[in-house]
Amino acid sequence: MTRVIRLSLLLLVTLGSTMAGVTSLSAQDAQPRFIVVTHGQASDPFWSVVQRGTDAAAQDLGVTVEYQAPSTYDMVAMSQLIDAAVASQPDGLVVSIPDAEALSPSIQRATDAGIPVISINSGSEVAEALGVLTHVGQTEREAGVGGGERLAEAGVTNSICLIHEAGNAGLEERCAGYTEAMTAAGGTVEQLVVDLNNPTEATQRIQAALSANAEINGIMALGPTGAVPAMQAIEAAGQTGTVQIATFDLSPEVLQAIQDGTMLFAIDQQQYLQGYLPIALLNLYVSNANTIANPVLMTGPGFVTAENVDEVIDLTAEGTR
Repeated sequence: MTRVIRLSLLLLVTLGSTMAGVTSLSAQDAQPRFIVVTHGQASDPFWSVVQRGTDAAAQDLGVTVEYQAPSTYDMVAMSQLIDAAVASQPDGLVVSIPDAEALSPSIQRATDAGIPVISINSGSEVAEALGVLTHVGQTEREAGVGGGERLAEAGVTNSICLIHEAGNAGLEERCAGYTEAMTAAGGTVEQLVVDLNNPTEATQRIQAALSANAEINGIMALGPTGAVPAMQAIEAAGQTGTVQIATFDLSPEVLQAIQDGTMLFAIDQQQYLQGYLPIALLNLYVSNANTIANPVLMTGPGFVTAENVDEVIDLTAEGTR
């Protein structure tokens, strides 16, 4: 799988570089400028890898990429960033769409202005309707189903679905898929929303939920920033090994927990590809009018488990996982 990904990236780099060269030689245009606006900050361990993907693509392809995000999960601020990006008339725009209702008007203004848009991470279910060229990511509900099936197979019967960003449609889809699979297996799911702006309070809320229901024997975190306080809560409650935990997405803490045996698995959507591939695809589009046929270019879900975690940890040292 890793070899296939590397070969695919090499092909995209080669094609993108070739076509960029043709454009430069024939039209003597300045290098393309693309803007990336996401809901995730570069300080987040997940999104920092996304940004490294965009930076690597910019360097490999000889294009300019500007990465922007609100300082917190704030849809008003994010829509303003998209509007400002559109006003600057970039050659292409990459956006995540965690809240279609809040962000659709800004994205529509971009497509109305003739700016090609590719979405990443959140928004697979609405991207095509918004005129987005393609969505790079995973279908969140399908990923949630896969995670629920795995936890059910591990013996989890009553669990918490931990939501760390209220109103994020992608997280809601993950939780819906997870609940669907757990319910089909005869289990129950309780949703718990926590505010990660106060990690201590988040840990206390999770611990309180565990204490209030002794039947809970599993937690599905919807991201690494939620997984960390969940692991702390399990330990503080003295239930390590009794309450199983899994998460979406990767971070050093998550990978270490899988290696140590305190976490079952992580659902991997390969966020480096979500940073790299949109830039390569936009470069091909503006230089040669290339598009791909599928509305969603799937980067996940994959699963990092005890069997393959060592290889993934080695790659995190390079900042690409």
